[in-house]
Amino acid sequence: MSKDTQLDDSTLVARLRDPSSCRVAFGDMIKLYTPPLYRQIRRMVQSHEDANDLLQNTFLKAWQNIDNFRGDAKLSTWLYKIAVNESLTHLEKERKRLGLSLDDEESHVVNLIEADTDIDGDELAQQLRKVIASLPEKQRLVFNMRYYDDMKYEQMSEILGTSVGALKASYHLAVKKIEQFFTDMD
Repeated sequence: MSKDTQLDDSTLVARLRDPSSCRVAFGDMIKLYTPPLYRQIRRMVQSHEDANDLLQNTFLKAWQNIDNFRGDAKLSTWLYKIAVNESLTHLEKERKRLGLSLDDEESHVVNLIEADTDIDGDELAQQLRKVIASLPEKQRLVFNMRYYDDMKYEQMSEILGTSVGALKASYHLAVKKIEQFFTDMD
């Protein structure tokens, strides 16, 4: 992909739909969206291997369904939606496979964080990862998208199919729980 190639959504989608340019455009899309999608998935599933698999599944579904992309939302929003759905499906399957309740899942995820050697970080960063992992799934997802990706509520609303007001409430509750956790540590 040359530096002068403009990667706006409409151009990229047109290239993805054109049989003569679709393979190169798909490679461009992968280069462009792999880092942010991987980070989003990784924050949800905790495992590097699972995150890589889910990222591959996300791009595979995008490839298979690009003709169904209507363009009502941005390409990035559509890709995030696929990635989030893949991650949520994976988490539900893991919960069932391991026979975990939602409460058990929190301690399971905290144990995964403690055992994770792929992520470096100081003690405070580890504590933040643990408290985020202990949040209810929806709050955790909204917190990650807003805090780490600086995503606007309107885009989150399109991805998650939830009202902006509900997302703001989820984020506010997540922040309060995180603040309370660190206050209690003192």
